[in-house]
Amino acid sequence: MDIKELADRVLLKDLVDKVSILADKKDIHAMAQLFSENTWSETFAGGVSILQLNGRKEMEEKLEGFLKNFETAYHLNGQQQVTINGDMATGKVYCLVVLVSTENGKKIQTTIGATYQDEYVREHNRWLIAKRIGNFEWQEKRECPAP
Repeated sequence: MDIKELADRVLLKDLVDKVSILADKKDIHAMAQLFSENTWSETFAGGVSILQLNGRKEMEEKLEGFLKNFETAYHLNGQQQVTINGDMATGKVYCLVVLVSTENGKKIQTTIGATYQDEYVREHNRWLIAKRIGNFEWQEKRECPAP
């Protein structure tokens, strides 16, 4: 592995982490800029497609509406495997997602074990996510413990 590949691996990890951090801050406009203009994203839960996003504009509209349902969003990224081929790359990211909402006057915590299969593209000397397939591998929903 040469120094350029190491640098690209660091940049790709940073890209994925920035997407999660901006989602947690609910700064969806800034987050969408980390995806290519004509990005495609689809999320599955239990093998069923639950969300499709075509392009940055649709991503912003649908994700802002979705995140309004939650007081807190928290992503913790773990392992990332990438294969780099010039200005293209593919990767798999493991993520733990925690969402907190209020239902019937009670705080509810939804915890999701997710994986993201990504395709990356380098445009204007920076990496962007061109395609993302999310899989919610498991999910747990429960009342939040007292602080």
